Amino acid sequence: MEARVITCDDTGVRLAAPLAPNINHRGTVFGGSASAVAMLCGWALVHARIADLPFDTGLVIRRQQMEFDHPIDGDFQAWCAMPEREVLQRFDTDLADQGKSRVELAVQLHVGERCAATFTGVYVALKS
Repeated sequence: MEARVITCDDTGVRLAAPLAPNINHRGTVFGGSASAVAMLCGWALVHARIADLPFDTGLVIRRQQMEFDHPIDGDFQAWCAMPEREVLQRFDTDLADQGKSRVELAVQLHVGERCAATFTGVYVALKS
């Protein structure tokens, strides 16, 4: 897939991936590659959030959905915005108090300025 991190900060995570290693028989990005890059983008956001916790935490995807609105016919980027502060506070509190927490994230896949696909996923963090 050759995905690489462009940004990972308090605003969100942006990954980029080229068309060539992800191409299908129609000359566009293979749907599985697009889904995997989107899932990885959301995973990276949650992973960055839990990486410095004082306890070991696992991270899994519980549910995901992908909607394609346009063919992804070039190099593309995945963008996952940081959730609202209240969502993050609830996530942190549930993880600390219950040992388990979940968050739903949306990831947009862009080719240039056009949003070509949207991924929605529920990620679950578990104290190890």
